[in-house]
Amino acid sequence: MNFRFPLIEKLPPYVFAVTSQMKMEARRRGEDIIDFGMGNPDLPTPEPIVEKLVEAARNPKNHRYSMSKGIPNLRLEISKWYKRRYNAEIDPETEAIATIGSKEGLSHMILALVEPGDRVIVPTPSYPIHLFAATIAGCELIKINVLEGADSILDQLYKLEYSPSQQPKILVLSFPHNPTTICVTKEFFEKVVALAKDRGWLVIHDLAYADLVFDGYKAPSIFEVEGAKDIAVETFSMSKSYSMAGWRVGFVCGNQQVVAALTRLKSYLDYGMFQPIQIASIIALRDCDDIVPEITAVYQKRRDVLCKGLNSVGWEITPPLGTMFVWAKIPEKYRQMGSLEFAKQLIAKAKVAVSPGIGFGQEGDEYVRFALIENEERTRQAIQGIKSFFNE
Repeated sequence: MNFRFPLIEKLPPYVFAVTSQMKMEARRRGEDIIDFGMGNPDLPTPEPIVEKLVEAARNPKNHRYSMSKGIPNLRLEISKWYKRRYNAEIDPETEAIATIGSKEGLSHMILALVEPGDRVIVPTPSYPIHLFAATIAGCELIKINVLEGADSILDQLYKLEYSPSQQPKILVLSFPHNPTTICVTKEFFEKVVALAKDRGWLVIHDLAYADLVFDGYKAPSIFEVEGAKDIAVETFSMSKSYSMAGWRVGFVCGNQQVVAALTRLKSYLDYGMFQPIQIASIIALRDCDDIVPEITAVYQKRRDVLCKGLNSVGWEITPPLGTMFVWAKIPEKYRQMGSLEFAKQLIAKAKVAVSPGIGFGQEGDEYVRFALIENEERTRQAIQGIKSFFNE
């Protein structure tokens, strides 16, 4: 029997698997590959969070099914977090839902809101789920190139012309942006909110890198704009700010209709996170504000070492203001080979693994992405490998 799966056929092969395979094969041969590939935080989860998890896991009452929208005290802490951080009012009962990471929340939210054929505006290059959640839901994609920054993004949005019946339904944004590291101001969101209200769009903003910001920059929440909840929701992941990547904890907040739709869909799909994880997440949001800057400082030091090193070998890089990445335009000498082949060359000749930009969309093919997941000493070692490769 030969089965066909039309949805799966719409999803391209995972480009990153090619470089991951090369990396594994090199390591099997005993080669030391310095890995800047996957954005997988290497720092340990803060001890107070771990201790609460262990304590809660020892209580048999926490071993039963939980709530798909998150336990009440976690949603209450989410609302307090928003008030403290952004002076934004979030009703924990109707405007907040805990999700199994922001990726799950975003993808199921889009699935809950659209019909096949609806138009969704997506950034490119982009974190893959920001593009493919809409593809999985059967939507038509309208791509906005984000490489030129905030003004260009707004210009492209203003120029979209559709009749009222053909208007896009959703605009997906994420700042600080993965992979390009582009950052925006509150004024950017003021213009986005006004435009979305005029056009009838729902805005989904992924604020995953809210805390990984440097040099005095502060990443705004869309809810700092008055009236944003009328047309917007925001997702957040605890993976980066609290080094809780494997815990899979996130949340969606904002527009009540959207939160209600996601809540209903999730009630059919899951029973929520393991309750001790939710209890430990309360401790993260409530008690770990002083630890988050320490985590951010580690990433800033790594960013500084990497960018200084790349510039020293002739690879011109402007240090990013946010995210845990460096988005690097391939040096002109190698640009024509494309990002996948260049990434292969880095593994083979420099013993350095990065993510090829084409994995984030065709528009990213002149770039590679470094994840700041290696310590400073290993980063300096990587620079020496890149220097040797460039001097061949």
